[in-house]
Amino acid sequence: MATESDGEEDTAGKLTGSQHLEVDDDLREMAKKAAWSVSSCKPGNGVLALRDDNLDTYWQSDGAQPHLVNIQFQKKVKLQLLVLYVDFKLDESYTPSKISIRAGDGFHNLKEIKTVEFKKPVGWVHIPLSGTDPRETFIHTFMLQLAVLSNHLNGRDTHVRQIKIYGPRTLFLINHFILFRRNSSPTQLLNRFNSDNILNRMKMVAIANMKKCMHLGKHSETTTFNCITHHILLRLVVSLYLKYIGVVSWILTGLPIH
Repeated sequence: MATESDGEEDTAGKLTGSQHLEVDDDLREMAKKAAWSVSSCKPGNGVLALRDDNLDTYWQSDGAQPHLVNIQFQKKVKLQLLVLYVDFKLDESYTPSKISIRAGDGFHNLKEIKTVEFKKPVGWVHIPLSGTDPRETFIHTFMLQLAVLSNHLNGRDTHVRQIKIYGPRTLFLINHFILFRRNSSPTQLLNRFNSDNILNRMKMVAIANMKKCMHLGKHSETTTFNCITHHILLRLVVSLYLKYIGVVSWILTGLPIH
């Protein structure tokens, strides 16, 4: 999960922001898969400013609170981490002080899953979407809504400079293989899926998953066993795909056999 080493949370539990955007390698950005909309905006400061990777631009609301950002997906997705960039030094009374995060199938049944308070934040604010149960590392939803409930200094409208949303990188290698296989020769597949970068990425994902298993093991030995079993089965399925194209596969060790 995102690090909080740069003073991201104060002693009262309010988020203050971090200068670094850091997420686990087993998470992927989900924003491009979604349709984005906002409840209101000032001309020239619309929803596109939230996704332009430019910290100098921002979305500015233009209406009554709460100010809403709606993120809608065509199919149900797993979401694990929400990250905002806000800057009290630049935006002052436009800076959010309290937000609500809601999820559901659509506007008709959104439910609040978390509220977060900020204290003069400057930088990236990392908000895990997991529940109180340590086994619930993500939410499964069609829609996520961010509602700005109040601003610093009793400000009316709000500024948010960037929003990123991450989900677990489930079955990364299998999905990548299926997509690439459609328009590739066996030789291209061999070169692509025996490359060091793919193998190293898979190993990093495996290590992250095993660390999570060890953490969950403090709460449930059964959960740890299930996590490890799932990981082994995943590697077995990947190996069968690779054998199909004549690539010597790996099982358990995570290392290629030349």
